[in-house]
Amino acid sequence: MQASVLTAAHEIRLEERPVPTPAHDEVLVQVRAVGVCGSDAHYYREGRIGEYVVDGPLVLGHEAAGVIVAVGNDVSDTRVGQRVSIEPQRPDPTSAQSRAGRYNLCPAMEFFATPPIDGALAEYVLIQSTFAHDVPDDISDEAAALLEPLSVGIASAQKARISAGSSVLIAGAGPVGLVTAQVARAFGATEVIVTDIDASRRANAQRFGATRVLDPAAEDVRSLTVDAFIDASGAARAVIDGIHAVRPAGTVVLVGMGGSDYPLPISLIQNRELLLTGVFRYANTWPIARALVASGMVDLDAMVTARFGLEGVEDALNADRQPGSIKAVVIPGLSKENDA
Repeated sequence: MQASVLTAAHEIRLEERPVPTPAHDEVLVQVRAVGVCGSDAHYYREGRIGEYVVDGPLVLGHEAAGVIVAVGNDVSDTRVGQRVSIEPQRPDPTSAQSRAGRYNLCPAMEFFATPPIDGALAEYVLIQSTFAHDVPDDISDEAAALLEPLSVGIASAQKARISAGSSVLIAGAGPVGLVTAQVARAFGATEVIVTDIDASRRANAQRFGATRVLDPAAEDVRSLTVDAFIDASGAARAVIDGIHAVRPAGTVVLVGMGGSDYPLPISLIQNRELLLTGVFRYANTWPIARALVASGMVDLDAMVTARFGLEGVEDALNADRQPGSIKAVVIPGLSKENDA
């Protein structure tokens, strides 16, 4: 099979590799679509994300969907032929966090495209059967792949305690901000305010769930009063301004990857008794994600703005720098001449 391999910063090589054989609890998935995440671009451009450093060849890509073509000995062969969305993680089921239901926090986690674990930018991948979620025919391959970032939005909305009638402020109108806005509306939020310094991204937010958009460079975000604030930008100023906008006893959820340290308004957090938490991936979100897309309450297909084959992975990784880009998808088998 062919696999797209990151060999060094700014270096991608297409390699021939053996098709892997599933272990007893695994399925072999023929990959049909892989979404390109900001983390993939970080690894490509900088060779690291915080403490995660690429120190050897790595296959990127963790937003994936495809068709099961083979199964391990402990998996029913009735699964062959199923279309699936891949939840790209393998926790240790015996760890304390896994046993508590927080398997995303398992210290022994093996996660796609997180060094040294290979990801899904290949023609075939293996995943444990329980993390290959079947999808109905009315969900496209591309949308099935994007159930992964949608799961981040779901985890964020759950942490933010969004429910009917909630008001929420979201900083950042990139892919995660856009799916989070859609989830917030689906969860019943009646006010979804999205901020971004880029006018085109604010326009995208209006298409994908926002009831109001603001330019934080020109408007006073701190004057808002919301039940919850979700940062999907990673920008220090956005975080500080967003915290000031949360009502007493409200919730602050940090999702965006930015600086590892910056000062917080501690006295304000204390005096308002704000609940401040982070989001690290997700757990038990795929059934919700699948239902939201199947019902039409979340539109993932409209977020795809470019498609590339395995030969065009470098272009896909740089697609976020193109005007109007929201989400690039890699489709193994698509020829470079047909990239769009």
